[in-house]
Amino acid sequence: MTDNAPADPPPAASPESSAPAPATGMPYDAVVLAGGGARRLGGADKPGVQVGGRALLDRVLDACADAATTVVVADPRATARPVRWAREEPPGAGPVAALDAGLRLSTAEYAVVLSADLPFLGADTVHRLLAALRDSDADGAMLTDDDGRDQPLVAAYRTASLRGALADLATEHTERTERTEHGGLTGLPLRRLTAALRLTRLTDPLASFDCDTWEDIAHARARIREHGHVLNEWITAVKNELGIELDVDTRVLLDAARDVAHGVARPAAPLTTFLIGYAAAQGKGDAASIAEASAKVADLAIRWEAEHSEGGSAPDAG
Repeated sequence: MTDNAPADPPPAASPESSAPAPATGMPYDAVVLAGGGARRLGGADKPGVQVGGRALLDRVLDACADAATTVVVADPRATARPVRWAREEPPGAGPVAALDAGLRLSTAEYAVVLSADLPFLGADTVHRLLAALRDSDADGAMLTDDDGRDQPLVAAYRTASLRGALADLATEHTERTERTEHGGLTGLPLRRLTAALRLTRLTDPLASFDCDTWEDIAHARARIREHGHVLNEWITAVKNELGIELDVDTRVLLDAARDVAHGVARPAAPLTTFLIGYAAAQGKGDAASIAEASAKVADLAIRWEAEHSEGGSAPDAG
C-alpha cells in the first residue's frame, strides 16, 4: 500500500496518525532512506530484495510501525503498510540531501532515521534508541556496529537539532562551492552532518548489520533459518503475507499441536491448528480466543489418548 505526498510543505496529518503509542511513550516520526544506487549489488533493487520472504524495506518498516508518520525517501513502490514518499532533488544527490527531503515531512519532536537494508532491526532497538535519547542531553542516539563504527542511519535524533545542523551544513557548503541549488547538500557524506551533533552511542552488532553485498544478503538469509530464529521469522512472514496483525502466543498453539500429534495422529496436528484459528475467528478473533480454543483442544487430545489407553477395560472402582 502506498500514499503519495508532495515533499513540501509538511502535512498536518498522515496515514500513520493512528499508529499505536511507542513503548517509550515518545511520539516520533521515522525517515527511511531507500533510494541508493546499490552499486555493490550490481545496481539491484536493494530495498526490494527479500530476506525471509519479506522485502528488506518492509522489514525496516515493521521495526518502526508505531511511528506517527513514516517517510520513505525513494521512488514510490508497493509496501506492506502505508507510508509517505519524498525524493531528494536531484534524485541521487546523496544521503544528506535525502535525509533533508524526508525531514520536511516530519512534524514530531523526535525522528528515527533508518536505512532500508537492515534485516535484523526490530522495534525493541528503535525503542532503545529513543529511550537513550530521552535520558540524555544529546542531539541523537545512534548504533555502532561490531567494529565500533558509527551507524548514522540506525539512529534517533531530536528533530530541531537535526534541522539546525542541516541548515548550517547547507550554508557552509554553499559558501565553499558558490553553488546554491539543492540547498547545498548534494553529495555530502553523513559524517559531515553527524560531526556537528552531540551523540550518545549504543552497541548492537546484529541490529546494525546492513546488506551492502550479495554476501551480506546470503548471511542474513542463512541466519534467519537457524534453529533459534526460524520459527519467529516464519510466523512473522506468514502474518505479513496474510495481512494479520494479531500477536499470537505460538507456544500455546505448538503445545496443542504436539498433544494432538501424540495423542491422535500426526496429520491431525496441522488440521487442528487450522480449526483452532477458525474457531477463534468466530469469536473475538484475538489472542485470548486462540488461547481458549487451544486449551480446549489440548484437553480433548488428552481425553482422546486416555480413552485409547483404557481400551475396553472398565474404569477403576472407587
